[in-house]
Amino acid sequence: MSPCSEKDLVCVGVVAGVHGLKGAVKIKSFMENQEDILSFGPVFDRTLRDSYKITLVSKNKKGIVARLSGIEDRNAAEGIKGLELYVTRAVLPELDEDEFYYHDLIGLDVDDFEDNRIGKVIMVDNYGAGDIIEVSLDDGGTKMFTMSSKGIPIIDFDKGRIVVNPLLEVIGDEVHDNK
Repeated sequence: MSPCSEKDLVCVGVVAGVHGLKGAVKIKSFMENQEDILSFGPVFDRTLRDSYKITLVSKNKKGIVARLSGIEDRNAAEGIKGLELYVTRAVLPELDEDEFYYHDLIGLDVDDFEDNRIGKVIMVDNYGAGDIIEVSLDDGGTKMFTMSSKGIPIIDFDKGRIVVNPLLEVIGDEVHDNK
């Protein structure tokens, strides 16, 4: 594989646990359709040193159960629990002009409505109640905001920033209108 930058890698899933004694693993797929993780060819660790062919064993609402090439028993599967699985951006489908991958948000500056810089996007996730972004605040700590047109009304890739509505911060598992 040719060298590529970290921006060329997209995390498409994570090994969430083990399944059985023969090395099968539970994978939390970050794809819109969880099975799409199988369609890009081998997946890699962050360093691109290790690659794995994924073979589907079964699927359910929580994710997929699969075999990864080279993982032959439960001990080996335990050893890769938590492993993030990456593909290169080149194998992903082309996007329409108004579309983006959540991965593209990581590292963007975060401003409020008055153009005050408040931090940087460090994560996009979904804990079951919808997609959220996590922001590392410039003055310390983190805050989360819903991925919605009200919570994040502006995404400007040209300027490398998003604008959040600070009144719609996610606190715990609820969105609060802090008016």
